[in-house]
Amino acid sequence: MSSNDPLDRIAAALERLAPPAPPAADPLTHPAYVWRGTTLAAARAFTPLPIDRLRGIDEQKATLLANLERLAAGAAAHDALLWGARGTGKSALVKSAVGAVQAGGGALALVEVAAHALDTLPALFAQLAPLPRAFAIFVDDLGFDAASDARALRSMLEGGAEARPDNARLIVTANRRHLIPRDLSEQDSAINPRDVIDDNLALADRFGLSLGFHVVDQPGYLAIVEGYAAAHDLPFDPADAVGFATRRGGRSGRVAWHYVVDLAGRHGKRLG
Repeated sequence: MSSNDPLDRIAAALERLAPPAPPAADPLTHPAYVWRGTTLAAARAFTPLPIDRLRGIDEQKATLLANLERLAAGAAAHDALLWGARGTGKSALVKSAVGAVQAGGGALALVEVAAHALDTLPALFAQLAPLPRAFAIFVDDLGFDAASDARALRSMLEGGAEARPDNARLIVTANRRHLIPRDLSEQDSAINPRDVIDDNLALADRFGLSLGFHVVDQPGYLAIVEGYAAAHDLPFDPADAVGFATRRGGRSGRVAWHYVVDLAGRHGKRLG
């Protein structure tokens, strides 16, 4: 008996104790999925906000919705980059726009992919390519430390051997427009600084659709609060809402929602 036998037995016992990997979800059935790196899992609860409840981003709503409707219809559609300040509705809009297309009968599903799992995208594309359904591949809060980290994604977006299939488009949110922070020291030391700038911009330029989101002003913030409050039958005092935002250090759609949650709690109400 070899000295490795005890280790083998321990390994076999652990395999028996470990739960089996869940089966892959049917990619033609569910409205939304989470990509686990090798398999699709159905999202436990996909309940996006009605798209008309998102306020102050009417142009972005119309543009992204039209793009996703084209994708669902099998027409040409863009990969999309939604960039800008935190809490301004980028992620909410992606989900709401997909939900709106689905409500209109469009054959479109959302697939959420973690930013750290981008290297598994070719495996996902291979599974989705033959399917009679369109897919919005959602990567939330993406950013890279250096241009070299982004080259694989850049190849997938345009011209690479493992580019995404026609029935899938990447929908990415980011806090920086160009996804890669500017390294001034690298730029200053380069033989041709313009090459460094161009390399940093190259990834953002691969997205056919780029939508900016900006910090809302006070009237815009109050309009968002009013929309949420009306939807949940909650009275609110504008001065109280402004005070809440001031204490939070800024105005945004996210802060507006947090205020409404706080307001509902004070009134003893639950939010669905």
